[in-house]
Amino acid sequence: MAAKQPPPLMKKHSQTDLVSRLKTRKILGVGGEDDDGEVHRSKISQVLGNEIKFAVREPLGLRVWQLVSAVMFSGVAIMALAFPDQLYDTVFDEESASSKTPIRLYGGALLSIALIMWNALYTAEKVIIRWTLLTEACYFTVQFLVTTVSLVESSRIATGAVLLLVSRALFILISIYYYYQVGRRPKKV
Repeated sequence: MAAKQPPPLMKKHSQTDLVSRLKTRKILGVGGEDDDGEVHRSKISQVLGNEIKFAVREPLGLRVWQLVSAVMFSGVAIMALAFPDQLYDTVFDEESASSKTPIRLYGGALLSIALIMWNALYTAEKVIIRWTLLTEACYFTVQFLVTTVSLVESSRIATGAVLLLVSRALFILISIYYYYQVGRRPKKV
């Protein structure tokens, strides 16, 4: 008995029909833009996500700035914890009349911020990097305002305090610059 030959495979016309393909893609939910403006080429890329979307295009010098910030925060924190009188004397050119406790508390707060800075140095997540840069900018702004008010109240201008004000103003600008650069949407290629 001879085996029957299977019928030849027929090519479906619906696969080549453009309207039918567009209808299929619309039903699957691919090919159109999502809320972020991304166009997914397949359902798999839509579900799994696009790794390019999560990659941060780091501005030039961001990691160096993060390292400098972490070292600076750590150094000042250790100095405030270990040598509170010398830190106060360096900034305001006068002996501290009050107790060392407020300066040591300041050092503890700075050490906490420094730990956050060190951890942000090793992350690639855009949100964490932006939050640490915003934390830095807020800290430097508050320190700038407090130092300015202290100088105005004492009506003395100490060289260390003026240098601190100028450096803090520069640090505010750098932190805000990187904050906006990291938050900027990447250009479509």
